[in-house]
Amino acid sequence: MDLLALANLGLLSITIGLDPVAFSIGGVEVHWYGIMYVVGISFAAWVVTRIAPRMGTDVDALWDLFPIALFTGLAGGRLYYVVQNDFGYYLRNPAEIFALWDGGMAFFGAIIAVVATILVFARVRGLSPWPMFDVISVFAVIGQMFGRVGNIVNGDVIGGPTSLPWGTVYTHADSFVPELGVSYHPAAAYSILANVVLLGVLYLAYRRWRYTGVTFGTYLIGYSVTQFVIFFWRINPDVAFGLAQAQLTAIAIGLIGVAILAYRLEARDPIVEGDSTPSTERQPATRAERRRETRRRR
Repeated sequence: MDLLALANLGLLSITIGLDPVAFSIGGVEVHWYGIMYVVGISFAAWVVTRIAPRMGTDVDALWDLFPIALFTGLAGGRLYYVVQNDFGYYLRNPAEIFALWDGGMAFFGAIIAVVATILVFARVRGLSPWPMFDVISVFAVIGQMFGRVGNIVNGDVIGGPTSLPWGTVYTHADSFVPELGVSYHPAAAYSILANVVLLGVLYLAYRRWRYTGVTFGTYLIGYSVTQFVIFFWRINPDVAFGLAQAQLTAIAIGLIGVAILAYRLEARDPIVEGDSTPSTERQPATRAERRRETRRRR
């Protein structure tokens, strides 16, 4: 008996037998996926509202942005998923487009939608968008980690069959895996680990370069790299050059991230704690700069 057969028997794998539905209320099913999204969004919001002032973002403005960005992010993520996953099926069953509780979110779609939302929000409010981009990057990394836990329960973000001891075997009849009793690469777990590393990289970038937009550029690069690699294990059809749609998107977003990072490092726009005013109105960020500005005004 080979290793893959042993893994499929659960002898060299992790068995997951959870029902994707956590409980029902009055006939309405509450899914683990939805619960983890609520938990992830709530915890990420709690974290970023505490670090926002140190990253140059006004907390009141952030709270005004949250509900708008949450709606556009969920809509963008879902629509991007629908378009790249059997679009014809969703045209025939339009009600399924709104079935977020069944899983199916493309995070690149959420990123694009939220970036556009912040640009409009900042323009209307007369604020610099860069500190908001930085804060939302941290929000995205933390929130997605919890969402991926829901994917693990569902079995809807998996890789190909594997004999590795951390492969996951699903046994519940309502799991989303292609076949029960088969050991798959836990792609969702890989994403969680990648986001933990990415969160550390964002912190190092923030500590090393105290300029607005650097955290955001680093996030776009880091997330794109992790997704490009992880999708080699994911079960997704190739679109071009032997790559999945998400990998092609990752290349494009990653290159945009490189351009943004280079631009923000060149701009050297310092983070002003507790502020989100346009860069042209910013006050000197360091003590030496403040002394020079005081002498200049005299």
